[in-house]
Amino acid sequence: MLHLTTALDPHAPEPLYQQLYSSIAREITSGALPAGSRMPGRRSLAEALGVSVNTVDGAYQMLAAEGYLASRPRSGFYVQVYPAPPAPVRTGQGPAPKLPPLPGDAPPVRYDLSTGGVDTGLFPFRTWGRLQRELLASSEGLLERGDPRGEEELRAALADYLAEYRGVRCAPEQIVVGAGIEYLLSLLAPLLPGPTAVENPGYPRARQVLENSGQLCRFLPVDDGGLSVSALAVSDAAVCYVTPSHQFPTGVTMPAPRRAELLSWAGRRPGRRYIIEDDYDSEFRFDTRPLPSLQGMAGADGPVIYLSTVARSLAPGIRIAYMVLPEHLLPAWKARYSLYSGTVGRFEQQTLALFIREGYFARHLARSRMAYKARRTALAAALGDAFGQEAELTGLHTGLHLLLHLKGAVPHDTVLAAEARAAGIRLAALSSYYLAGRDGCPGGTLVLGYGALPDDACAPLASALAAALKKACNDASDPSSQWQWPSAES
Repeated sequence: MLHLTTALDPHAPEPLYQQLYSSIAREITSGALPAGSRMPGRRSLAEALGVSVNTVDGAYQMLAAEGYLASRPRSGFYVQVYPAPPAPVRTGQGPAPKLPPLPGDAPPVRYDLSTGGVDTGLFPFRTWGRLQRELLASSEGLLERGDPRGEEELRAALADYLAEYRGVRCAPEQIVVGAGIEYLLSLLAPLLPGPTAVENPGYPRARQVLENSGQLCRFLPVDDGGLSVSALAVSDAAVCYVTPSHQFPTGVTMPAPRRAELLSWAGRRPGRRYIIEDDYDSEFRFDTRPLPSLQGMAGADGPVIYLSTVARSLAPGIRIAYMVLPEHLLPAWKARYSLYSGTVGRFEQQTLALFIREGYFARHLARSRMAYKARRTALAAALGDAFGQEAELTGLHTGLHLLLHLKGAVPHDTVLAAEARAAGIRLAALSSYYLAGRDGCPGGTLVLGYGALPDDACAPLASALAAALKKACNDASDPSSQWQWPSAES
């Protein structure tokens, strides 16, 4: 008789027969019970374990049903062959590669300057919660499947809001609601011709989504007026993805003449050229009134597809984005996606619809704009005090990030970003947003998002960043090096 290392706990929530089954199965798979071994009889094992014969029989029957044991008439149960797991495959003669460091090995983040951050303290918790509770108490029908384009009430509220604040001209039927701009872009891409021109530098996720959706991308340069339309004109692109209100990441705004050129490029081949306008954070323009949207300049059935989101204006966790399609693309959209299910909960959509329609959204944006403008001003002043004439700030007029340019011959911006990260400051190098080639990338330029930065952290952040970047420059400096920390007179 085999000796089984089985211990059963009568007080455990798992039944005794299940415990016995699991114990024997582990011993078989580990090799402790070799193939061909005869199992103890049911009565003798039951007596040894202090359980009923039915408990042992139940475990044996489960093991036999799953192939661990085989029953032989008038002989008993025998262990079946269980193949050992394969040994790890090693290639080459060198030592095993080291695993990458765990996230916990990196210095803790003291200051988060990533561009996707927002101030969650500005979120209107009380109002949003009240509206949602009212809906939960009175709208049982929202538990049923909704329109794949989004709730009719939300699309109507968005159409009115966009017409008033962004000059977008559309009917509610042209709006599609989805869980994020990336999701909507992935559905849009198969409806459009190709290739697609994208800004360089630009938004890496847009490039990845377009390519994942089968689009070939052409990477066109950005100057102080946004995407180069002259470069677009000599490319083979049929679609152009742009961020004209606040180019990401350089922060420039496309002026009206450039916008007219872009619309003219698309208008020369109606139905065969399109512009995707990503208006991701146009709500936060601090010093001047925003230019009207490209979609509004083109009209309801023009060549512009308008994209936007509430990720910046409310919170990234509220996965509500929306797209305005030209009228002539609606049949293609319905033919391809009418059987799809909506990707945003109906209660969240109806809550946002009420939030917009009852005026809360406009008031929330006004408060948020004031708060972010004050933070931008405080951060710019703190950076000015910490760097003096050694740095220049750009992109201050719009959005929730700015660019910090170090003057003089300094290390590559990735070196600067790495030194900042070592000091607990999370930010990005401008060169990391160049999608194909870095020609024209200004040296020593960092992208600082301040949406999630606490107001009282502006001054200590600026001091810590100046110290980290000075260390990076000093570490790179030697008598033969071209890198020197710029002086105040430079």
